[in-house]
Amino acid sequence: MSVEFDIAETLDVKGASCPMPVVKTKGAIDELAEGEVLEVLATDPGSMSDLDGWATGTDGVEMVEQVEGDDVYKHYVRKTE
Repeated sequence: MSVEFDIAETLDVKGASCPMPVVKTKGAIDELAEGEVLEVLATDPGSMSDLDGWATGTDGVEMVEQVEGDDVYKHYVRKTE
């Protein structure tokens, strides 16, 4: 899956484990304007399910794309309201 979008901000949570990637993502997304996309860089494999679950269960955010790399997991979250 490859979606075209502009990244408003990048959040580096490499080295952090659950629940910090979600906690820091929520804080960063709160600072964005509606429609902006946050790129989250994580090294915790659990971030794939943790961030997807958070985005699915949270009003005002949408998981746009997740990319599983060799060492880094990239998450793209859009603020929708």
